[in-house]
Amino acid sequence: MAIKVLHHGLATTVQDLGRPGYFHLGIPIGGAMDRYAMRAANLLVGNDEGAAGLEAVFMGPKLEFAEDALVAVTGADMPAKVDGEERPGWTAFKVKAGQVLSFDFLKAGARICIAVSGGIDVPEALGSRSTYPIGALGGYKGRAIAAGDELPVGEGTLASEGKSVPEELRRMPSNPCELRVLPGLYWDRLTDAAKESFFADEWKVAPEADRMGYRFKGGRHLDFVERKQPFGAGSDPSNIVDSCYPYGSIQVPGGTEPIILHRDAVSGGGYFMVGTVISADMDLIGQLQPHTPIRFVKVDMDEALAARAERARMLAALRESLG
Repeated sequence: MAIKVLHHGLATTVQDLGRPGYFHLGIPIGGAMDRYAMRAANLLVGNDEGAAGLEAVFMGPKLEFAEDALVAVTGADMPAKVDGEERPGWTAFKVKAGQVLSFDFLKAGARICIAVSGGIDVPEALGSRSTYPIGALGGYKGRAIAAGDELPVGEGTLASEGKSVPEELRRMPSNPCELRVLPGLYWDRLTDAAKESFFADEWKVAPEADRMGYRFKGGRHLDFVERKQPFGAGSDPSNIVDSCYPYGSIQVPGGTEPIILHRDAVSGGGYFMVGTVISADMDLIGQLQPHTPIRFVKVDMDEALAARAERARMLAALRESLG
């Protein structure tokens, strides 16, 4: 079975849950920006949670199906349509051979995850089908899909349509969105006033927001404790001797605009890091539109681990709900 791409949408790529294990070689984990939404979409159509689907940002693709399939669309509120008739989100529905799946305008959130029974069956690269466009790795020929492409689909079972994720298990950002942060090794580089303002101020998502990282504007400038720059560091106070970047780390070049490093980010560099967004909140970032207000919330390790445990319970409830 194959799906013909009539229109590519915007930055639509094949994604699964990523390729861990290569970050030390400079190859990021990649995978769906909203991993929870991708897991939910796959479970709805009877796939393994790690099956490959499609991720589209702000505008969905237009796809023609060669054979009957079960489809689910999760994540952002971007209504799916089959031959022009709207289908519910976070719910499994059938698409018959010859029918076209398209999407209405984005209403909330930023990214949708599209799962098809059987999964998108492109070749694996380093154990994952996820697209890493900068490295031309994985996905469909190492790039975003384009009109005229034919996406291979694996063998799947046409489970019953109508299965739906309960409303209380559809996780999306609040407004303003709160992102919990664990201060890091370089926290002491900031003055006391800067430490306070970072968490007190309201920031907004900048237009420069993609799979590599999200930039934020609007907060006060962060001042640094004076010091003599060590050998090997740049001249700016925000520079450090090159260091590894944890996934989700927040760097602030020049002390002006925080950048959260996301799925396709580099693994190291020479900017200091305020701290790291906890794993439980990383999916939320992928659903933030430009100009969305956010606040950073300071947490300790115990709170971060509690949030991770709560996230695991929510995922367990999702699996139980969908059988």
